[in-house]
Amino acid sequence: MTRHGDSSWSLHAAIAGPEDILDKGTLRTWRRGLKQPQAVESLALLNRIEQRYQLPEGYFQEKLGPRPRASAGKTPELSASESRRLAWHLPDDFASRPAAERARILEWVRRVIISGSTDYRKYHGETVKQRFGMRFDTSRRQNELDAPPQLQEEMNDLASFKSSTLTRTGFQRSGVWNEATAAQRTEHFGLLFGALAASPNGEVRGLGLPAADLTFGMLLFPAVWDWYVQWRERRRGFYTSWEAEMLLLGAALTRAETGWLRQRRDIADRLVPVEGLVSQAEVDAVKTNWDQACDRLNKHAVARAKEIERVARVHRDPFEPILVILEADSPLAEYRKITEEIARRMPDPKRYPKPHAEAVRSFLMLRIGLHSGLRQKNLRQLLACRQDERPLTERQLIEGKRGELRWNEREQGWELFIPAVAFKNSSSSFFGNRPFRLVLPDLGGLYAYIDYYLERGRALLLSGSPDPGTFFIKTVKTTSRNASYTQSGFYEAWRLVIQRYGIYNPYTGRGAIEGLLPHGPHNIRDVLATHVLKQTGSYEQASYAIQDTPEMVSQHYGRFLPQDKAALAAQVLNKAWA
Repeated sequence: MTRHGDSSWSLHAAIAGPEDILDKGTLRTWRRGLKQPQAVESLALLNRIEQRYQLPEGYFQEKLGPRPRASAGKTPELSASESRRLAWHLPDDFASRPAAERARILEWVRRVIISGSTDYRKYHGETVKQRFGMRFDTSRRQNELDAPPQLQEEMNDLASFKSSTLTRTGFQRSGVWNEATAAQRTEHFGLLFGALAASPNGEVRGLGLPAADLTFGMLLFPAVWDWYVQWRERRRGFYTSWEAEMLLLGAALTRAETGWLRQRRDIADRLVPVEGLVSQAEVDAVKTNWDQACDRLNKHAVARAKEIERVARVHRDPFEPILVILEADSPLAEYRKITEEIARRMPDPKRYPKPHAEAVRSFLMLRIGLHSGLRQKNLRQLLACRQDERPLTERQLIEGKRGELRWNEREQGWELFIPAVAFKNSSSSFFGNRPFRLVLPDLGGLYAYIDYYLERGRALLLSGSPDPGTFFIKTVKTTSRNASYTQSGFYEAWRLVIQRYGIYNPYTGRGAIEGLLPHGPHNIRDVLATHVLKQTGSYEQASYAIQDTPEMVSQHYGRFLPQDKAALAAQVLNKAWA
């Protein structure tokens, strides 16, 4: 302005049109650094100043540096709430673009960034609208039925039988459910009984049984299982391994000596006929010879499971959202680009202290996940211990079944210390009843970020609210004073990081990786396992990266294709030609 002889008043007169809402004092506050342009209209005025002074397009926006939030402005096609949700993913000049182009951009953002469309996600998006599960807990999910008292009592007894430390006197069991498994099994049985109770005339097209007639004893009839797995096949269009696993669970309930259902003969008194499936004669036969009925169902369920396994198809491919990363020569280096994008776009900590703290939290989520390969639960429950604090003892961590990030004086580094009991697969041969210890490497400024986050960042996010003690905490707001992440909350936080920094957006230029889709923290384990497999070809070494066994890597985590194996072998063979 000085070079061109402009004052705030003359510059305002030169760039502001009759329809522009720009106060003459705004330019003065921008010059003094009291405020800076944020709204779409303000950024458009910056472009006019660039044209007036013959500066390159984007000159001033580059000077502004990374912004903590998307530009505010009205979007004709969107409601106010959706506009706020999508603003980050829309170009600053979105409102001024032609209607056809705006429609094309919105379609891409909704399909790729927001929903991350895959065949399974499209299917799931439709089916979740038809809630039918039987509710065994205190949650209040819409359109779900409360389990009747007798069915609730049976579910509680089964969960206690499989989860308690000691088996009840007079009962025998094989295998124990941990907390996560018990919750999963409860949900699965809720779906089964919910389908049996759902109306046959609605969207769910259930069996329509009265809730009062539902009992686990019904699971002794092969016809009930056949109806359920065929009902699931009709809804999805094909069988999956899920149906086979449910059948094997039914077989386990009726296993000789240790099956819970086999040891609950009293449930026979609750059985009633099921029109079209179970006759009164069949009910009487089960009541007369309970063991024979258990043997029959056990044999039937195992046979049906094998039949389904032969034709089962994969519907939910866990690799699909990160396929572009797994196909890279170095999956770990490819995923690391997301953390570099976060660091590059961090807002100024002096101007935007809280948004900066949120960006550091996002950075540390991915970096610690990449170095450790921990499951979501272990990351979410990880406790924080600053350098000047005394870490918890191993016994205290065992009692809490969670780990801690703390300073290791001997190694002079930040260490993850997690007792074996905190892991889902605590009985795995990987642990051998010993705790998991990992000193994080100080690469890419990791320690500086950890130090800042523990000393200042967490306090900014807490805003004076009670500290839950976990390393990762939510941003406390007036509408929510609880800083602890829930399972779904942590998943959504990770997914949001990928949406903002991971997926390359051609319309805004933000994002690190083209072709990536939204995903949660569990996919980090696929990345690490596949990376080690591509580098070494060893399932055993890949299992070390994610605290598991070679068998689990082979079945669930590693994507090691024939061409990857051939390429690894070629590296050895081609040395003979050197």
